[in-house]
Amino acid sequence: MLVLLFWFLAFLSLYSYFIYPLILKLLAARKSVASGDSVDTSGLMLSLVITAYNEKDRIRRKLENALALDYDKSKLEIIIASDSSDDGTDDIVREYADRGVRLVRAEERLGKENAQLTAIKAVKGDIIVFSDVATEMEPDALHKLVRYFADASVGAVSSEDRFISQDGSVAGEGAYVKYEMWLRKQESKLAGLVGLSGSFFAARKEVCEEWDIHSPSDFNTALNSVRLGLRAVTAPDVLGFYQDLKDPSKEYMRKIRTVIRGMTALSRHPDVLNPAEIGVYALQVFSHKLMRWLVPWFLLALFIVTAMVSGSGAIYSLALFAQLLFYGIAIAAHYSVKLQDYGPIKIIYFFTQVNVALFDAACRFLSGTRMTTWKPSAR
Repeated sequence: MLVLLFWFLAFLSLYSYFIYPLILKLLAARKSVASGDSVDTSGLMLSLVITAYNEKDRIRRKLENALALDYDKSKLEIIIASDSSDDGTDDIVREYADRGVRLVRAEERLGKENAQLTAIKAVKGDIIVFSDVATEMEPDALHKLVRYFADASVGAVSSEDRFISQDGSVAGEGAYVKYEMWLRKQESKLAGLVGLSGSFFAARKEVCEEWDIHSPSDFNTALNSVRLGLRAVTAPDVLGFYQDLKDPSKEYMRKIRTVIRGMTALSRHPDVLNPAEIGVYALQVFSHKLMRWLVPWFLLALFIVTAMVSGSGAIYSLALFAQLLFYGIAIAAHYSVKLQDYGPIKIIYFFTQVNVALFDAACRFLSGTRMTTWKPSAR
């Protein structure tokens, strides 16, 4: 019985990272690229909504970046959605009123999504582009972005993130980022992304009509697209640049906040896991989100069961040795920054770190912790 449990837990541990991508690849290949009718985007009005909370030190730079975007000014409105900032951010934004920048202020600080909803009610555009203050866009970003909406089946478009190191250089793509971008590409081909880049994405206005202020907007937008029979797709040529956190140790807490918000969203919209209602998209959310959040629990159970069956044969003894070696390397890398420079060790350390954060986030979520209000990370 324990031997069977060992193999079952091994399957569950591997599913999200290794088996799901294979299933996704097969399904996406069979469906090819699902595109809709081609429509003219030249007349589309864009509303750029920038969400801000106490950003007096960075808001000018963001506004100059937005005003420098190469897009027909008669078809672009720029709105700052202030989450009841109280540090002077709103006063700075008002200085830009004569350059066409509008300030929309949430009456109460209820979080990023509530500030976005306040702006959604005020926009004039056909397409709403969402961005954070910390994210910089290239001058031609909107031109590239809007082209994706020429496909009538596309409801939302996600940029791809690029990190800028503290020395100003653009950090290279690591193995994990390349892996995630590959998954996004396959999901775009199938039923659509299960989550957008929260710092820079766009959606048709009708996709934003149902706006859950208690769920992350990147998840909410992807889900709304599917419910309208549309897809959320990734745009590899539309990039959002933002700096690494000044304090790398805070990256751990950022991961926990992100996961708790995702778990909250799933708990509020359990129908997204029902294939009878939402089709193959349910499989994608189950595999990419829920099963990945459960990986640390599977790994913990697998380690315990492996120790119990290690005397049942060489393969089980080897499995126990491999797990001890894996976690031993991760612990060593945690205390030695130099070890983290080696590719395979870096991957092991990152994987373990991510799963510790997932475990921590799940415990906090189950104990009742929720993340409603927000404070942008210092970069």
